[in-house]
Amino acid sequence: MLRRSRADRVGPAGGFVRLLAHTDPVALVGILLSISLSVTLDLTNAATGVESLLAGLMGTTISLLVDSLARAERRFHLRTLLEGPPWLVHAVPEVVTGTREAVERHPGTRVAEEARRRFERFRTQTEQLRAGRIIRPGDDCQDLLGATRECVRRLDAVTNVMPRASGELSWWRGDIGRHYWAANVEALARDVRITRVFVHAGLTDELTELVRAQRRAGVRVGLLPWGVVEASRHVNLTLWDGSSCWEGGMSAHGEITENQFSVNAADLARLTDVFEVCAEAATFLD
Repeated sequence: MLRRSRADRVGPAGGFVRLLAHTDPVALVGILLSISLSVTLDLTNAATGVESLLAGLMGTTISLLVDSLARAERRFHLRTLLEGPPWLVHAVPEVVTGTREAVERHPGTRVAEEARRRFERFRTQTEQLRAGRIIRPGDDCQDLLGATRECVRRLDAVTNVMPRASGELSWWRGDIGRHYWAANVEALARDVRITRVFVHAGLTDELTELVRAQRRAGVRVGLLPWGVVEASRHVNLTLWDGSSCWEGGMSAHGEITENQFSVNAADLARLTDVFEVCAEAATFLD
């Protein structure tokens, strides 16, 4: 009985706090002004008690109506945001609800902090997708391979050959490089025109053999020594049909640490300019 009576006493106060938390600030200000006006009219005898009460009630009613309209507008805005493919409409409420419950059920813990970090990461990745970019780790080249298999007319590329402890052409000998070259061969069989510029520090036997193999397969190969173009144009890139592109983020040792696939117009223009500059300065072995 004691617990129940104590809960009854706290309940209205808690309900009032929740009401204030979910009420539009404009409506709260309007209600407070209406109450102040009613009390002022009554204390100064500027109006009768009934008129003061009616003035306060009228102002409160208008404030609540404004709050109701604001809530309706927010609900309409949320419904508009959720318009789209069925998978998106069904997934968004679950993602938001799950994140909120993780924070509310485990406040102040590593779980709550991780929920916030993951949601921020999801938001950042969504912004990249919104800009027309897909960014993946260095060992995930599914976009590079997939776009090469889907190419129908033209593939232009720049490959930087950088000396490194594991061998300057180790990428081409690795699993990803072999799959990428196989996709190139398939594209050549579909009559795709491939032009590739190798930026190099010196012609080694290994590079010479790679160039010969690609030329025999039908690739138009150009050689560009380091230092001929600006260092900012030493970029690993691929362009497909002038509609999509790939750029590899490189470490100081020449390792690809990030794969960026893009259909963004600014990215396409920038990488197309890099390729054209390199192709113009390169020597082609025609």
